[in-house]
Amino acid sequence: MKKRVRESASPGAVYGFGLIGAAIYFISQATGFWTGVLGFLKALVWPVFLVYDAFKFLGLQ
Repeated sequence: MKKRVRESASPGAVYGFGLIGAAIYFISQATGFWTGVLGFLKALVWPVFLVYDAFKFLGLQ
């Protein structure tokens, strides 16, 4: 079977760049090792924070 090639950018690339940016931001704000680890974990789920704040801004929460 032939594989169909997508001609648009992958959403994974956007998430990857967002992950890197969020990790840099959260880790740079850390004051110790464990807050840096927590910052990395926050960077993994940054879309959750984005959607939550967007809902709060729009009054949907």
